[in-house]
Amino acid sequence: MPHMRTILLAGTFSFLLLTLTVLPASAEDKSFYSPIIHVDTENHRILISTLGSVFYIDVPEAARPHMEKLPVSSLVDFVVEMRGNDQMPMIKTWKVKSGESSCTYFDGKDCK
Repeated sequence: MPHMRTILLAGTFSFLLLTLTVLPASAEDKSFYSPIIHVDTENHRILISTLGSVFYIDVPEAARPHMEKLPVSSLVDFVVEMRGNDQMPMIKTWKVKSGESSCTYFDGKDCK
């Protein structure tokens, strides 16, 4: 019977590990250091590229007045909230690392 007990413990542990890694991913924060490819002011999103993939990140209400200040091709460190259910990541903060901008740091509320 020790063999059956080992299988049950391994199965339980695997299920628990899977549950713990999948559920928190919907509210996880990630950082992307990326060039800006396109600023879409009409749809409130910014197109970025990282690790060979290109995708949009959503701009929250507080950042929308400042998004036009981000120049295309500038390198920016974005901190985003990863949202599940096929939603775009949502910007929490940004820091412009290269390029001219009157908003080099957005802290989630104000632009500096």
